[in-house]
Amino acid sequence: MTDVAASAEGGDRGALAADARGGNWMTRFVLALAVLVATLVAIDMGMDETFGWDARVNCAAVDAHVQGLDPYYVKNLKDTKLSYPYLPVTLDAFRPACAGGFLVAHYKPIYLVLALISALLLPGLGQSRPGLREVALRSLFALGGFLGFEWIIATGNFAILSGLLTAASLALLLRPVQSGRDGSTSLAPQLAGAALLGLVTSFKLVFFPVLAALYFLPQPRARKLVLIAVAAGMFVLPILASLLIYPDLFKSWLSAIFGQIPGQHSPGNEVNPSLLFLALSLADRIGLAGSKPVVAALYGLIAIALVLAPFAISVWRMIGASRPARKTSLLQMFDEWLIDHPDAAMRITVLAIYALYLCAPRLKEYAFFEVALYAAILVVDLPAVLMAAVLTVAIAIPTLASVSGVFMDGFSQLAIALICFWLLLPRGSSGSPASWRGPQRG
Repeated sequence: MTDVAASAEGGDRGALAADARGGNWMTRFVLALAVLVATLVAIDMGMDETFGWDARVNCAAVDAHVQGLDPYYVKNLKDTKLSYPYLPVTLDAFRPACAGGFLVAHYKPIYLVLALISALLLPGLGQSRPGLREVALRSLFALGGFLGFEWIIATGNFAILSGLLTAASLALLLRPVQSGRDGSTSLAPQLAGAALLGLVTSFKLVFFPVLAALYFLPQPRARKLVLIAVAAGMFVLPILASLLIYPDLFKSWLSAIFGQIPGQHSPGNEVNPSLLFLALSLADRIGLAGSKPVVAALYGLIAIALVLAPFAISVWRMIGASRPARKTSLLQMFDEWLIDHPDAAMRITVLAIYALYLCAPRLKEYAFFEVALYAAILVVDLPAVLMAAVLTVAIAIPTLASVSGVFMDGFSQLAIALICFWLLLPRGSSGSPASWRGPQRG
């Protein structure tokens, strides 16, 4: 008995020592990444003042609007050849930020603070209060993931604001539902989160499909449909407000977006790194780039093959082994499984948003800041080896390339975001957290 106890005690000590060694190498790896990202951020903060053109364009549009000029005509904007892409109501929303020229002059440190706040707002899945390690990893991902933040600093784009609102909406949506005094469950935080997410998608209309990901939340079907309806309502609200309050500017906005104003830059005609552009390139190779049905079919097939099908297969593998013996519809079984496995359901929700974001027909370089925020939520619970792989692909490789002077545009960002998406997909056949994360953590 003594020998058996000693053997067991020795085994426990060996396991603890192995865990400690795993934790040590992972800690050193994360610290090395932190130094690398800090170096890149320092370089970006010291960039030439000719950068930050989007911040200047946006505030120039606000100034033109204040002066009674049409901000969608580039000739009315000071010192720029770029057009203003946002809805007319945003001119009023951005006015306080642009007042006095402070933002344009100091946007870099302001954006850095907003990025760190975004990381701090991100929720932990299955945790009441995230530890220092989780906060550090999320901050590292927010600043270094997919080079999204670097492109925001370079362009001065207001995607930093949509990232901040996205983080706040996820913090509200992914929190456990609290019970009220009468025993009923309060959905107020999730309703607020859905409203914020809908508002964020109204900034960039092409991301509207991400609202469908709310169906994966661990809630009864009726409540999920209410959340989706609230999000869709908030998506439509700024559009309707722009149309009713500024009908003339709304027409100008449409003309600017679709390139109907001669002699000026059109956001809708830009070459953007996306799966749609990949479909256009393939159609062009076979001489059918002018056929919209062919391009649409290729776009759908590419999105299904690279993103949607891997996601669906991974989720089905998780729930397939849990099918109940009683007869029930597939959708009802899925709804019940999500409710019974809330942590896994929240992870699936974030992955679904990630997937639909990658499938967007227009994906600018700075938009990968938001993709990094989604990944930051998921990476902290991965096994050590898989976490190291994600951090290497998403942060180490692109950051090293950028520090070395190698230019990485949105197509490179899309490629590494796709690889990370595949790495983040669940591989377990159960909804338990252990099966999601793997057998052990370093």
